[in-house]
Amino acid sequence: MSRFVVDASVAIKWVVREEGSGLACALLDDCRLYAPDLLVAECSNILWKKARRGELSTEHGMLAAQLLEAADIEVLPTRHLLQAATRLALDLDHPAYDCLYVALAVDRGCPLVTADARLRERVEAHEDDRLAGTVLSLRQAAARQRPGTEVHDAN
Repeated sequence: MSRFVVDASVAIKWVVREEGSGLACALLDDCRLYAPDLLVAECSNILWKKARRGELSTEHGMLAAQLLEAADIEVLPTRHLLQAATRLALDLDHPAYDCLYVALAVDRGCPLVTADARLRERVEAHEDDRLAGTVLSLRQAAARQRPGTEVHDAN
């Protein structure tokens, strides 16, 4: 069974159809998923923004929130990650809330899956070998989950 940390850019794709939704939903099959408790606030905020912009109805937003609450994902407290996330934010020159996901991935010894290309690029460009392979795209995670199969987004 594959183990991954997922961020809000992935989790929101489980409940709102957008590019990468098929690949994100595939992670719900036969994977152990983790996220920092920050995921709750970020997903709620994303749903609010999408409703405010008219991208989804209030009813859809509330249903999406309900589905995310029930998702098979272990949401973990972040307090013990404060120093590690701050160090990553300073080293990567990247927002600390994103670095909480990376810190949790390092702490759990499994990769973070994200649709955030900027975060992936920052981590990949960093010189710390401990971060190598720590952050994956949805496509990379799907390839790890099902080695030897061609990966398509069934969106």
